[in-house]
Amino acid sequence: MRFPLETSSVEALGFDAKPLSRLRELITAHIAEGRYPAGQIAIARHGKLGVLWTLGDARLDPQRVPARDDTLWLLYSNTKVITACAVWILVEHGALTFTDRVADHVPGFEAHGKGDISVIQLLTHQGGFPNAEVPKEAWEDHELLRRAVSSFTLEWTPGSRVHYHRGAAHWVAAVLIEALTKTDYRAFIREHVTEPLGLGGDLFVGLPDAAHDRAADTHEPAPDGTRHVRRRDETTAEARRAGTPGGGGYGTARAMAAFYQMLLQGGQLGGARVLSPRTIAYVTRNFTGDRVDGNMGMAMHRGIGPHLRGTTETIRGLGSLASPRTFGHGGVGSSYCWADPDSGVSFAYLTNSRVPDPWHSARLDRVSNLVHTAIV
Repeated sequence: MRFPLETSSVEALGFDAKPLSRLRELITAHIAEGRYPAGQIAIARHGKLGVLWTLGDARLDPQRVPARDDTLWLLYSNTKVITACAVWILVEHGALTFTDRVADHVPGFEAHGKGDISVIQLLTHQGGFPNAEVPKEAWEDHELLRRAVSSFTLEWTPGSRVHYHRGAAHWVAAVLIEALTKTDYRAFIREHVTEPLGLGGDLFVGLPDAAHDRAADTHEPAPDGTRHVRRRDETTAEARRAGTPGGGGYGTARAMAAFYQMLLQGGQLGGARVLSPRTIAYVTRNFTGDRVDGNMGMAMHRGIGPHLRGTTETIRGLGSLASPRTFGHGGVGSSYCWADPDSGVSFAYLTNSRVPDPWHSARLDRVSNLVHTAIV
């Protein structure tokens, strides 16, 4: 499968090479210092790929395996935007509207006071059940999954707060997709998002066993801080195959940069169109204003999937220097991907260790800001 972004150079795409050189030096230093085992960077602009760097080791145990350009990285919550994209497509197909109640399409979801939760509230982290969990048995038993999300109970009145839903909201989105399409949500994403865009070999929600050997192991710092240890629960074929819709996708940095190029180019990529410009303009609005996200401790300016920079003093991941319209999403302790409509630049930064704050957030601001300062 031919990759949908033509390769170009940073100079031809209008970047200042000096900040990008500093960016590579920064990431190289992180890896040399043992901050994380490996990282991959991709930067695209105007439908072309200008940067693809792969540094470090995809695996450490039982032996070191260098990361490659086709290595697949656990996207964590970057997956949320891919899952949300499937819902956007269903809106375009006329299957629902963003103001519909979830329970209108998922009978039983109205239990425990959830009957009035709208699709907008669900995907902007206002649903009211941020800590709800789905049992592992529901990864492949989707009737159990439907019953599990219907049994979620509220922690506060829907719409009254903004509070990041780590996994629960996007499990509901998966059930919503399946209720409307009678298709496994992973298959729908593959058939209507990744394959039409030419990303079928680089972006997965539900990693097939045949691609398992391409996947980087995910890690976390050991308690003594001297090394990184593999997160074994996230590196099994079962977990990778499950494709949890809020945090289980796998992809390359170039695939994520390409996906965000599609959003910048009005819903098309490599000659294929999956969305309209009007839909993209709608889902990248700020639906939560400057309300503080109770989990993040700052205003996140939530769109229906991604979040925006806005004009508040601080923001996670997108870079404090970003244009207010810049939008994207991150993955816990590891990664961030974003798009800047003002410049046409999309960016993906993926790593394979979950490192804690405050260092994690501080490094993301430095990393993204170096890209912003390179845009001329």
